[in-house]
Amino acid sequence: MTTHTLRSRNWFGRMDLDGFATRSWLKTEGFSDLMFDGRPVIGIANSWSELTNCNAHLRQVAEAVKRGVLSAGGFPLEFPTISLGEVLMKPTTMLFRNLMAMDVEECIRAYPLDSVVLLSGCDKTTPAMLMGAASADVPAIMVTGGPMLRGKWRQEELGSGTDLWRLWAERRAGRLTDEELCEAESCMSRSAGHCMVMGTASTMASMAEALGMTLPGNAAIPAPDSRRLAQAELAGRRAVEMATVGGPRPSEILSARAFDNAIRTLMAVGGSTNAVIHLLALAGRAGVPLTLRRFDELSRGTPFLLNLRPSGKYLMEDFFYAGGLPVVLKELLPLLHAEAPTVNGRSLVDNVRDARCWNDDVIRPLGVPLAPEGGLAILTGNLCPDGAVIKVSAASPQLLTHRGRAVVFEDHADLHARIDDPSLKIDETSVLVLKHVGPKGAPGMPEWGAAPVPARLLQRGVKDMVRISDARMSGTSYGTVVLHVAPESAVGGPLALVRDGDEIELDVPRRTLTLRVGDEELARRKAAWKPRPPHFSRGYGRLFLDHVLQANEGCDFDYLRGQTPVRFEDSAGPSHA
Repeated sequence: MTTHTLRSRNWFGRMDLDGFATRSWLKTEGFSDLMFDGRPVIGIANSWSELTNCNAHLRQVAEAVKRGVLSAGGFPLEFPTISLGEVLMKPTTMLFRNLMAMDVEECIRAYPLDSVVLLSGCDKTTPAMLMGAASADVPAIMVTGGPMLRGKWRQEELGSGTDLWRLWAERRAGRLTDEELCEAESCMSRSAGHCMVMGTASTMASMAEALGMTLPGNAAIPAPDSRRLAQAELAGRRAVEMATVGGPRPSEILSARAFDNAIRTLMAVGGSTNAVIHLLALAGRAGVPLTLRRFDELSRGTPFLLNLRPSGKYLMEDFFYAGGLPVVLKELLPLLHAEAPTVNGRSLVDNVRDARCWNDDVIRPLGVPLAPEGGLAILTGNLCPDGAVIKVSAASPQLLTHRGRAVVFEDHADLHARIDDPSLKIDETSVLVLKHVGPKGAPGMPEWGAAPVPARLLQRGVKDMVRISDARMSGTSYGTVVLHVAPESAVGGPLALVRDGDEIELDVPRRTLTLRVGDEELARRKAAWKPRPPHFSRGYGRLFLDHVLQANEGCDFDYLRGQTPVRFEDSAGPSHA
């Protein structure tokens, strides 16, 4: 049996029963003999779904990819993947990120693909696809769907997510009517695409570009812009070239240098805290040792450059018109591994050296940053022995050093039942503590960390307070919110032991989070602690609870870390008896 250079030839190039069957099966779709003449087969992994509004335009993007593949002499074959839609999917898309990664990996492994184009957009679809592609290690290139157009309400520009939370807080404070809120609702999200602030979707698109897994400039092109389709076409052409020469494969791009570049980019753009979890998970798939410590090391030495909501003023359209991510990468070149390879076959520096900034209020020069350090900080201390994350760029400066008495909510339901109770003993100096919202506790680690400020405090003009949990928060959110506390409360981490009235100290400059309770008292509480019953006893939920890692390890499944690269000979055997 001959193993061909193109993996797909082990299906379509065989002159035996298997070859006869595979060609015949695809000819039912109307393909001619020309498509089986030895040209590379390019898979188009499409996360399109009407239940994932961020990805609802990816059918059109896929058609553009096909044009590129055909024009370069390839054979494009589109296939669906699971699609994870934020907001609509309960309890959280994070519960299913690993399932989608498995779906993508196994489809790449099982089908006759010589390379694959990954079409993503919404928050978890981008990391899930990168994780699956990294584990399979077939040549892959990503095209994200792009941000939606800016919202416009009366004379005010609105950013999805960020202004949603702000307007809802105004409604709870009694400063906005139901009619005004409904009017703003229709003005906020007015095109295809993901959130047009530097939320998780925009952040992960930026991470994919900084890692080298997309063509230059991919991250910021608006979803309705024709240039998004033009770039998809170019990605299709590039996928054919990659298939023909056998690379680069994800393992050749996703190196320690690439992750350093992505982390510095994350800090410079004020990106989502969720990127920390996703990069840790992706590094685990790529076999790159990455810890929270590295995030903090690079944050301390990376200026914050991008003036975008929720950490700044502008929206993603403005970022694109100012020059997009290539400008940020060019500014950061002195701090980056400039020779890191990228998916187009060129180095990072070659891709960005000619980038020009057209608005330096949107993208600040390296020497005139918005802040001297990155947007995120990693905390340690007796309340988070394995780490926690805070988005400093979106927090209130006066609360970054704070001591307060804990007001404890045992879970999400408890929070919503009591947060606006007039008898609740809470004020602006309190520290709101939310438990059982981590990977196993919620389950799935939903974006519940940016817990609401009590309505009566909002009415008094209080806009922020320190909030601590083992949850995540939307990348579009803002406030002094400590997230990803590890180990989580559901497995008996120190967060589980916090009681009403305990003093908690947050010291971001020193990177510490401290529960001011004696060791003996904590030991007594620990001895009395009992875990809650598991949420699931069967199905994927049971699999998730049995195998999910903690936030500081990326919340991947323990048995999925590392690669099992597809080998050409894996597909050489017969599939028919």
